[in-house]
Amino acid sequence: MNVKMTTMLFAAVAALALGLSGAAQTQVANMSFFITSAGPGKGADLGGLAGADRHCQTLAQSAGAGAKTWRAYLSTQGDGAVNARDRIGKGPWQNAKGEVIAKDIAELHGDPKINKQTALSEKGEPINGRGDTPNRHDILTGSQPDGTAFPAGKDMTCGNWSKSGDGSAIVGHHDRMGLRDDAPSKSWNSSHSSRGPVGATTGGCGQTDLRGTGGDGLLYCFAAN
Repeated sequence: MNVKMTTMLFAAVAALALGLSGAAQTQVANMSFFITSAGPGKGADLGGLAGADRHCQTLAQSAGAGAKTWRAYLSTQGDGAVNARDRIGKGPWQNAKGEVIAKDIAELHGDPKINKQTALSEKGEPINGRGDTPNRHDILTGSQPDGTAFPAGKDMTCGNWSKSGDGSAIVGHHDRMGLRDDAPSKSWNSSHSSRGPVGATTGGCGQTDLRGTGGDGLLYCFAAN
């Protein structure tokens, strides 16, 4: 192979690499749904909805999708209760690889394409699920299956995302898998309540508590615009 042909080959490879890189960057820029690769680190104490939204925005910014307005998929209870479904825009939403997980609110709460292969982090990476070590499939939501808040009374949101000790929060399974073959086990947004270590009478909202039942304080983030 002469010098001219070698140069042309290297130029073609470089152009292809640049094209692929540009396509990947475009997909990330168009991303409108992800699971946080990590939580804030204080269990279910997220600093309320504002702190959770800020966490989503920061991670999106780091991935190159910060031009959008990001919201955490979380409900709150009590006076001024907030429904998670009302915070996240109208859709459609797609992951970091361009795969559409739901075209609108109805599909999101009906039959979304959320599973271990599609519910990716802001980095475009899968999140550990059931069968992996460690299991991280419990995603904080505090929501009923239709994305609405629970009535006031029993704590389902770890004190509206302000507690890292005693309390409880509803989580969903991003991999749609659980201990049983039933609807809650397969629910992406409303599977079961968090709890403390087995046999404990307190806890449920701390980082260790969440890890003990298959979580890590992770959130669903949606672009609201």
